[in-house]
Amino acid sequence: MSVISVGQAVVLGAVEGVTEFLPVSSTGHLKIVEGLMGIPVDDHAVVGFSAVIQVGAIAAVLVYFFKDIVRIVSAWGRGLRDREERYHHDYKFAWWVIYATIPIVAVGLAAKPLIQGPLASLWVVAGSLIAGSGVMWAADQMGRHKRGEDDTSFKDAMLVGSSQILALLFPGFSRSGATMSTALILDLDRVAATRLSFFLGIPALTGAGLYELKDALGTGVGAAPLAAGTLVSFVVAYASIAWLLKFVAKHSFNAFVIYRIIVGVLLFGLLGAGVIHS
Repeated sequence: MSVISVGQAVVLGAVEGVTEFLPVSSTGHLKIVEGLMGIPVDDHAVVGFSAVIQVGAIAAVLVYFFKDIVRIVSAWGRGLRDREERYHHDYKFAWWVIYATIPIVAVGLAAKPLIQGPLASLWVVAGSLIAGSGVMWAADQMGRHKRGEDDTSFKDAMLVGSSQILALLFPGFSRSGATMSTALILDLDRVAATRLSFFLGIPALTGAGLYELKDALGTGVGAAPLAAGTLVSFVVAYASIAWLLKFVAKHSFNAFVIYRIIVGVLLFGLLGAGVIHS
């Protein structure tokens, strides 16, 4: 019998879709909702399920940015064949995404026991939500927002890509929050920071989902809940991406900072009162 029902999977898929690309921590929100529904947050099958349904959100990115991805991949392919094409920004950007994914893959494999064990605690999620809020606020204030997407460099990609490790080790910090904050500190504007976060998330989250698939299927989550959660995640994430890009073009990240602090404080209260367990 699956540890997650189809109904629960639909709810979790919707939570994943809404929060994956907003700087509020999808992992943190999934763990909170799992805790409220009585699902063991540190169960290997549950951790695997959370990683797998992220593939639905990543599929939404692939569809939404299809033309951009085709352009970048095409430039990369031409550059492999033609030396002259290697000076094109899209060719270099494709390699930067690949290189920037290596740090999170290495840390993810090395620290897997910690990630699926002690660091999966809701106490960690609550603390990371609040700590990450401080980082986001500071980054938004520090950043001069003067550089666009075409101004990104190898250094930018490596620093932003490596910042994903914060969210990997501290669920609640937020992958998108960490990457956007780092990009803002590097003086990218909010739209460029958001788009860079999307592109750098594609290989990391897809790889994590495929890697965890065997654990999710083999230790207690059925195919039906996985399929339902992934499909719902895709649909909701697509709408979330479209909304976020419009929002950041005209607003700061302050609304997300305030929201994260409220959720973190409430989570500390629920844990302290024993309403949900870590």
